[in-house]
Amino acid sequence: MHGKRSILAVGEPRGERDTLIRRTLIATLAVGSVMELSAWLASRQLHFGAAYSLKSLLVFAAGALVLLPGLPAHHPFARLGAANAVTLVRGALVALMVALLGEQGRIAPLIATLLAALVIVLDGCDGWIARRTHMSSSFGARFDMEIDAALVAVLSLLAWRFGKVPAWVLLSGAMRYLYAAAAAIIPLLRRPLPASYRAKGIAVVQMLALLVAIAPWSSLTLASAVAMMGLACLTLSFLLDILWLIRHRLQGARDA
Repeated sequence: MHGKRSILAVGEPRGERDTLIRRTLIATLAVGSVMELSAWLASRQLHFGAAYSLKSLLVFAAGALVLLPGLPAHHPFARLGAANAVTLVRGALVALMVALLGEQGRIAPLIATLLAALVIVLDGCDGWIARRTHMSSSFGARFDMEIDAALVAVLSLLAWRFGKVPAWVLLSGAMRYLYAAAAAIIPLLRRPLPASYRAKGIAVVQMLALLVAIAPWSSLTLASAVAMMGLACLTLSFLLDILWLIRHRLQGARDA
């Protein structure tokens, strides 16, 4: 993998970088086209607003503009790969969910629930595919993590906008971005954290809790209870990460 990374970084590399970007653009356009067709059909058949397809397109395009610049430096292969293609599809589904904000009618919560369930199911596939195809990369891991964070943010917004949970639920979606903002001014928080099954498990719990919260069949009491549980677990996870960083910083200072 290190060899491939160096090939993409220097020398003959330009051809491979161009191939990677071209193939990624084709995949992005293909996924985006299917997404837009789905959004157009939803607008017609489910009576969403005329701007629904435009909103989903703008969100997806913004995500693609963030995705493409970092691809050559962090993805050591000449093609996007099946795993990242699955993550790209997850991103399109999240864009369709974002576009539901502001849509009226009883059908919106049901569609949001179905889309979120599909995004969560696919979340269990991309990492497995990357390992099976021997195409794991730092880009793929970060791409997957950012889609997870976006999903939580959108679910928390929908839970609030649908009137299922009070505004405090927005903390669930904001916490990942508040941590990143804090890391920009606190060097300690920029240190890498080890891979953790605890963190991955809590991320899944958070997504499932918010999925239950937005479901049209969930009562207001149940929605608030599961959303509060998810927020508590997420808060605990971030606190444990910060404590780990502090402990290892102090240990490093003692060893020095």
